[in-house]
Amino acid sequence: MVHDLTGATWRKSTRSAGGECVEVADNLPGVVGVRDSKDASGPVLAFTPTAWRRFVSHTKHH
Repeated sequence: MVHDLTGATWRKSTRSAGGECVEVADNLPGVVGVRDSKDASGPVLAFTPTAWRRFVSHTKHH
């Protein structure tokens, strides 16, 4: 499924360090976008908000 990310507000992850940066856009209804900050026009992973919360929760505990 393709999501419209027009109007996304991108922010760098607080866990990003040096050149290894991830940006997240969680200001849109129904979708959370994740992209490589070094390639802002490149591909974007799209998560449902529930899936994103689960992903973040899981990574915090591992």
